[in-house]
Amino acid sequence: MSDREQQVERQVLMVMRRLLGTIVKETTPPPGMRHPLSENTIEEIKMAFSLIAARERELAQAAGVSQERPYYRDEEQSAKVIPITSLSKKSKD
Repeated sequence: MSDREQQVERQVLMVMRRLLGTIVKETTPPPGMRHPLSENTIEEIKMAFSLIAARERELAQAAGVSQERPYYRDEEQSAKVIPITSLSKKSKD
């Protein structure tokens, strides 16, 4: 599969994932209310998400990307931020 074909497939998968996510968000009822989608449909949506994720992993591995995953703001990062106020000037002797 050419690079161009892989890019197109990745774009299709991303759009499908976003669309399914939007459908889930828009159809999710407030707590205590019955969901408008049947249990079977909900399970099929979950399977679709799993298939999309599996194919995205395969494409990433084929492209040589070690791990491709979403980044969350509240996720701990490897870099440590040091507040500037904690830095002190060294006195000149």
